Amino acid sequence: MTLTRRSLLAMMPATAFVPGAVLAGDAPLSVVATTGMLADTARRIGGAEVEVRALMGPGVDPHAYRQTRSDIVAMTRADLVVWNGLYLEAQMEDFMATLARRTRVTALAEAVPQDLLRGHDDYQNRFDPHVWMVPDLWAHVARAMTGELIALRPGSEAAFRANLEAFLGDLTRVGVYASDVLGRVPQASRVLLSAHDAFGYFGDAYGFEVQGIQGMSTESETGLFRIRQLVDLIVSRGVRAVFVESSVSDRNVRALIEGARAEGATVRIGGELFSDAMGEAGTYEGTLIGMLDHNATVIAAAFGVPVPERGMDGKLAVTTAKTEVAN
Repeated sequence: MTLTRRSLLAMMPATAFVPGAVLAGDAPLSVVATTGMLADTARRIGGAEVEVRALMGPGVDPHAYRQTRSDIVAMTRADLVVWNGLYLEAQMEDFMATLARRTRVTALAEAVPQDLLRGHDDYQNRFDPHVWMVPDLWAHVARAMTGELIALRPGSEAAFRANLEAFLGDLTRVGVYASDVLGRVPQASRVLLSAHDAFGYFGDAYGFEVQGIQGMSTESETGLFRIRQLVDLIVSRGVRAVFVESSVSDRNVRALIEGARAEGATVRIGGELFSDAMGEAGTYEGTLIGMLDHNATVIAAAFGVPVPERGMDGKLAVTTAKTEVAN
């Protein structure tokens, strides 16, 4: 007999989940996070009090991700499951609703006040989920994460709050750094064109017009008309750099470059950005701060702004944005 994910969940031993329950003991809390950004935030705030597993690693697209059997086992055994929400993990929504009846499950990005959210371009009454792109927005998520951990282990509240303050300090620093280097990009040049529309909050925060080949979800279709629109934009606005993303195929970006080249435009790949996933585990770019530092540094450098050799704190693996000319 073939087991479905639903039947596998039903076979798992029921946990003694009680809303508001406090978990005593010295063992670290088991936290499962869907994305790397959430996992890194849980580690920063939880410190030695947590063991964190991220379901989605580097290069994984959360819009299309479906939970595996090992994911289901990990989540049913966890003390806390955190996911972004706001329709980011679209394929997991029904599963999370079912899981929430037996495990503590929280969609942390929904802690961001609704008046700060951007409307979704494909779905009515939904919002852009890419809130990690702006430190001030992610601070709401960090505070919500802290509240979840305190609820489970109130005896460690002081440690969690101290870790939160240190993390918020780093978010503030990377936000100031991004504002500085991106603020030096000439206003007329501030067109950020990438594989999908993950940078809307980024554009609002730093004054860039953002254009994605696909919509906010990588599941949205890309047609020839959209490619044609963006080719016309490149030609008319003199756009000289477009960006690929680590978690999205570069196929559409290269089709766009070829289309622009056919119109006589010289366009380069300004660098690879981290959009829906961070860098490799164990690297600086594999942290949220490193991810944001990388994106700001690569974008500013691609537009000709002098940037620190290896980013804000000299920790980036790549010293400058590598560009690829299509001509």
